[in-house]
Amino acid sequence: MKLLLWPFRLLYRFLVWLANSPPTLMLAYLGLIVVSGAIYSVTEDKSAGDSVWWAVVTASTVGYGDTYPTTWAGRVLAGLLISTMVLLVIPLITAHFASKLIVDADAFRHEEQEEIKQNLRAIRAMLDDITAGSAAPPAAPPDR
Repeated sequence: MKLLLWPFRLLYRFLVWLANSPPTLMLAYLGLIVVSGAIYSVTEDKSAGDSVWWAVVTASTVGYGDTYPTTWAGRVLAGLLISTMVLLVIPLITAHFASKLIVDADAFRHEEQEEIKQNLRAIRAMLDDITAGSAAPPAAPPDR
């Protein structure tokens, strides 16, 4: 079973790595545009400029309609590009920016956590000393 899930875990780790690295994510986006444009140029017999324009318009889901695929291979490519952008790239970009907006400014730093742990150890040691010295806990102060 682990062998069957291995490709999905690898894909998940790659996506997490990609989403947490904005330069890599932008490079992957630009690569997707260039590769899709090149394939579109070959399958639809269009110029490089028209192909890249088609890839940008299609990937951004604007879809002006001025350039569109007419062959089955071009339409399959368009479907893959649209699906990849809508289901993968745009959510990754959105998730990255959302995670940067939801940073907890009140979260403890590592050093603060270590200091709290040391203080708790000292308090436990004091309590152990107090309870070891007397069978009864110390009396509460009188009410005023």
